Amino acid sequence: MNLDELIAIDIHTHAEEPCDSPRDDGYDEFQAGMAKYFRNPAGVKGMLPTVRDTAAYYRERRIACVIFPVDAERETGFRRYENEEVARIAAENADVMIPFASIDPAKGKAGAREARRLVREFGVRGFKFHPTMQGFYPNDRSAYVLYEAIAEEGAIALFHTGQTGVGSGMPGGMGMRLKYSNPLYLDDVAVDIPEMPIILAHPSFPWQEEALSVATHKPNVYIDMSGWSPKYFPKILIQYANSLLKHKMLFGSDWPAITPDRWLADFEKIDIKDEVRPLILKENARKLLRL
Repeated sequence: MNLDELIAIDIHTHAEEPCDSPRDDGYDEFQAGMAKYFRNPAGVKGMLPTVRDTAAYYRERRIACVIFPVDAERETGFRRYENEEVARIAAENADVMIPFASIDPAKGKAGAREARRLVREFGVRGFKFHPTMQGFYPNDRSAYVLYEAIAEEGAIALFHTGQTGVGSGMPGGMGMRLKYSNPLYLDDVAVDIPEMPIILAHPSFPWQEEALSVATHKPNVYIDMSGWSPKYFPKILIQYANSLLKHKMLFGSDWPAITPDRWLADFEKIDIKDEVRPLILKENARKLLRL
């Protein structure tokens, strides 16, 4: 990876389609709902990009990306795409891809063993958690055996926070409970495992100030700005990005729900200081990922 040639590092992209296996039954309705929520045709059957498609897209734009699946089998019934598959394809495209993985914390010690193996054998750099999709409070002590393995292996933990487009408009929200994704629960995790870098993903509506408070107070907590077009960012998020948290804010798109093209175009139009833009787009992620 030639960092000097890259214009940005996208810290938040999804491996939504398997490359070497068929799409899971029942996934079409879910993705159609996501497409409607984000006003993005990518959720239509057959249109979601594979990991290899994603690599080609990012290479063309000279952007690196952190990519991961989401292990929510227990709560949603959707088969997860193999962490190993995503990591192998990322390794084939190491000029633009950085592999993260996802493990349901309910897998306990087995999940901790998997995390260690993925870091050691597949070069995985971090782990994605989605408390709402996975149905758990991030500060549940049962998850700590997995967090401790991640911390000991020197990896990063990235957590969805705030409202989600997953299940939006579907009956019962597809069973998704928003309460699990309040970023304040991650304050406990940051206290108990201070050596593990934690990324709070997305503007954390309706808990934006809670997220800013945790990131300001805890040295190991960062915020990625994915999942929203920057034109909808709350003023207080922009204020903190320009000041107290300018070294802890990270560019993320939420690909394929939101494309980097759309995100970056809107980012140009918001009131971010010139000296802060390169920090958000690349330098903060470069330091956090130890690239």
